Amino acid sequence: MAAEGTANKHGPDIAAAVKDALLSGLVALALFGPLVGLRTEQNIRNELAIQQRWGLVAAIVGTIVVGRFLLLTLVWPAMAARKQHQSTIPDTGPSTLRQAVSRWFAPASVVFLFLYPVLIVSALGFQGSLKWVDNFGIQILIYVMLGWGLNIVVGLAGLLDLGYVAFYAVGAYSYALLSSHFGLSFWILLPMAGIFAALWGIMLGFPVLRLRGDYLAIVTLAFGEIIRLVLINWRDFTNGSTGISSIPKVTLFGIKFDASPDGFAKMFDLPISSAYYKIFLYYLILLLALLTAFVTIRLRKLPVGRAWEALREDEIACRSLGINTTNTKLTAFALGAMFAGFAGSFFAARQGFVSPESFTFMESAIIVAIVVLGGMGSMVGVALAAVAMIGGTELLRELDFLKTIFGDNFDPSQFRMLIFGLAMVAVMIWKPRGFVSSRDPTIFLSEKKVISGSLVKEGHG
Repeated sequence: MAAEGTANKHGPDIAAAVKDALLSGLVALALFGPLVGLRTEQNIRNELAIQQRWGLVAAIVGTIVVGRFLLLTLVWPAMAARKQHQSTIPDTGPSTLRQAVSRWFAPASVVFLFLYPVLIVSALGFQGSLKWVDNFGIQILIYVMLGWGLNIVVGLAGLLDLGYVAFYAVGAYSYALLSSHFGLSFWILLPMAGIFAALWGIMLGFPVLRLRGDYLAIVTLAFGEIIRLVLINWRDFTNGSTGISSIPKVTLFGIKFDASPDGFAKMFDLPISSAYYKIFLYYLILLLALLTAFVTIRLRKLPVGRAWEALREDEIACRSLGINTTNTKLTAFALGAMFAGFAGSFFAARQGFVSPESFTFMESAIIVAIVVLGGMGSMVGVALAAVAMIGGTELLRELDFLKTIFGDNFDPSQFRMLIFGLAMVAVMIWKPRGFVSSRDPTIFLSEKKVISGSLVKEGHG
């Protein structure tokens, strides 16, 4: 203990850091050598040939060695010193700048989101803006809405749900089947998809009322897999792995976004372009996401929202206060599933095609990671995490300049999960409770008050 205190007092142990970094490099070489360094490809004669990529392995191992060394010698000692310094400073409350940022960040973000298509179209034109509105706008907002829906279950009620993608699938298939076979409009099927998903959420909630923690996670994971397997094997109803195609698109009060004489472009005497439909879908999913946020914020201030937070903190204490934990869990599952159903119906209308491959466990894992990474219970944090994860994945597909370094066969999107895992580890080191770990409680006093000691003595408080 004395030697450790002396080493920490005089600075980091360089020799130990070098030894640890080299050991990390050996472990990385053992892991990534066979996985990344050797790749099988088919040649012209349709034979499998092994392609060696040891340069890429060396770059990965070198990055890990240098990164580990910098963590041990610079980053962690600086964080420890900063934490020790902050512990000696009296807490004077949030700064004025932080209060201003927290107050104006959400309204400014909403204004920017409404102006985003206009800015992109004015900068790149209609055809050039398709990718940015679709991939970086609609795709991110879908996951923002899913993250906010799951935030009710995981962040507020404290119920770990690993099968959330099942409700997403219920909403998508509800719209796909009813619109294809009965010709119903999107605006009729949107609330119906949410209701169907909420009913499935209640059906899931009843069997798991007595489960908590890891046991609840396992059951919800099994529920998600059951829904996916049913979609694959019930061929007469869902068309199996082939999926459902030619799903009707969304219309604007009966106006279709096509090149027909009654279409949107011809009706308003505009040039024919598919960008109009993408911009319309962008604003539609933006309004759905804002509806999710509005309902969640309002419910948090009601007794059911406070019951969710009480259930998250301590279920036994929640029962002792007379709160009906059965109804509390069911409302959390039903509301979270309802918003997933809304997002699923929009997904089916946007894609025009749904199949069970779109609703695997990996989708549930990504949504849960968005909630945890952003900070459980934080609306702003979940939105930032969705932008970072989904937007970062889309940016990897745009890094074509890396092919000039590692070769034309290099695909940056192949290392999406590797980069995602490293980013998760880094965030958990610097922000272990998520991007936005601190949030205001649902109920708080507007000013500090002194309570008389007679009110809190034994037998009175």
